[in-house]
Amino acid sequence: MEKELVKIYIVAGVVIKQDNKYLLVQESMPSQYGLWNWPAGRVDVGETIEEAAVREGKEETGYDVELVRKLGIWQGNTKEAVKHAFEAKIIGGELNFPKDEILDVRWFRKEEIYSMKDKLRTSWIIGAIEALDKL
Repeated sequence: MEKELVKIYIVAGVVIKQDNKYLLVQESMPSQYGLWNWPAGRVDVGETIEEAAVREGKEETGYDVELVRKLGIWQGNTKEAVKHAFEAKIIGGELNFPKDEILDVRWFRKEEIYSMKDKLRTSWIIGAIEALDKL
C-alpha cells in the first residue's frame, strides 16, 4: 500500500504584546473573512522562518519588529500548515496595513481574545498567549 504524501506550508507569525494587549489582524481572504489572527504568513523559498516572521509583521501591520524568542510550533492535523509563533516587540514604523489583505488591525486584552474564540482563525492564537504567559 502506497502512502499518500501531503504538501504542507510553513507559516511564521509574531505575537506582539504591549501594555497588556495583543496585536491581531483581521483577515479579508474569502475563506477566512473577518477572522482574527496573528500577523503571519507563509515562509517564502530562500528565507528563514525568523525572516518570514519579521517580514510578515511588517507587511501586515506596518511596524518594524524584532523577535524576542520562539513561543512554539502548532499544527492541528497533517493537512494544516505548521505554524511557528515568535514573541516580538515593535522597534519602529507606524500602523499601516494592506487594505486588500487585512480588514483591520487592533489591540485586544487577553480576556477579550478568549471571549471571541469563534472569531479567531485558529487555536494557535490561544496557544501562543498561553506559551507567552508561562515565560
